[in-house]
Amino acid sequence: MGAREVREQRHRLARQEAARLGAEGIHAVALSWVDTAGVTRVKAVPTNRLAHAVRHGVGMSPVFDVYTSDDAIAAVPELGLGSPDGDLRLIPDLDRLTVLAAQPGWAWAPVDRYDQEGAPHPVCARLFARRMMAQAEARGLRARMGFETEWVAMRPGEPPTPVTTAPAYGMTRIVELSDYVRDIVEALAAENLDLLQIHPEYTPGQFEISTASADPLRAADELILARETVRAVTARHGLRASFAPIVMAGQVGNGCHLHLSLQRGGEDLFRGGPGRYGLTSTAEAFLAGVLDALPALMAIGAPSPASYLRQVPSHWAGVFQCWGLENREAALRLVPGPPDESGSANAEVKCFDAAANPYLVVGAVIAAGLHGIDAGLTLPDPVQGDPAVSAPDTPRLPETLTEAADRFAEYEPLRTALGAPAHGAVLAVRRAEARQFAGHGPEEIASAIRWRY
Repeated sequence: MGAREVREQRHRLARQEAARLGAEGIHAVALSWVDTAGVTRVKAVPTNRLAHAVRHGVGMSPVFDVYTSDDAIAAVPELGLGSPDGDLRLIPDLDRLTVLAAQPGWAWAPVDRYDQEGAPHPVCARLFARRMMAQAEARGLRARMGFETEWVAMRPGEPPTPVTTAPAYGMTRIVELSDYVRDIVEALAAENLDLLQIHPEYTPGQFEISTASADPLRAADELILARETVRAVTARHGLRASFAPIVMAGQVGNGCHLHLSLQRGGEDLFRGGPGRYGLTSTAEAFLAGVLDALPALMAIGAPSPASYLRQVPSHWAGVFQCWGLENREAALRLVPGPPDESGSANAEVKCFDAAANPYLVVGAVIAAGLHGIDAGLTLPDPVQGDPAVSAPDTPRLPETLTEAADRFAEYEPLRTALGAPAHGAVLAVRRAEARQFAGHGPEEIASAIRWRY
């Protein structure tokens, strides 16, 4: 089928979907993408304009590639980034079109970004994720990923206060907020998101959800959908939800951990191999690539000045460049899973947070893993216990955003995978935010970032 026939087929499907949504009382569709700073941006169209959007796209300036989290512009003229000139087309992905359970009358779809001639935009993070998936699949590898994401529910006001101070992981939080938690579960189920668990977390008012593993693009889409659904349910309860890396200075922050596994021809590469803990050689090389890249990956997965307030040793934030079997202090945690549960073996990257663009995260992690396979990397000895105590010579991951940006700038495999425009956009935004918050104290940073995510 040619490109024209594909467009016509998609246009027909969009008309059918618009008619279905209209019959269900859906009046508008939110079309979202995530910018380089990790902020979810949106344009919306009336439902009866969905087919037009699918065929012709919705116009949007490319300047958002270099927006910082506070809506400033970190221009990079030599790469053509940050100029007022030009336009892009936002093309909705109808495969992910979803009626929003907590926003009556609304539906949602993520978009891919193209130029006016229909060519892929080189700084589109969602297309980057697609490209990295395709590179893995060309080698016969199929990645599965899923996210755990944390947030703090707070009462409005300045300063805001947590909705509950009940004990960490305590049943009291579920009792006090049973209607709220139930409404989140119901809304996610109505959107056909496969919720694995929801539970109170460590910080006052903090909760966490885990969604089922999926292909990396779908996992990133579902993270955005789940996060904005939680935000909407929270608002309907008269509260505010913050997914920021640090909500209140001095408290444990919000992580957004990535779980990943690999398959080849239906075979689980994280189980049944000759290596340590049953890893196959391919899985070990992939994980070794991720571990090797972690200092640079921090600029992708921990992209805010607030991220480094969360990076505290002995707080389960994964601040050391090491791996370990079920070690929650290691940045890379191997999870063998129950022996009788097929597909449960995976690895968890613990040092990332929800300020990250999840499409950049999944794409960059795949790129790092493939580099590990190409380079024949192997894992060092695993670390047991808290590395701060049991292995004090273990390297720390970057302790500031500036250090993370410098490591990212030096790491050639990510530069190659992203391409010069996307790599330059990430570097420009990270350095701009680092400069902006230089000399600011923890409370100033937490307050400035609190409601951006």
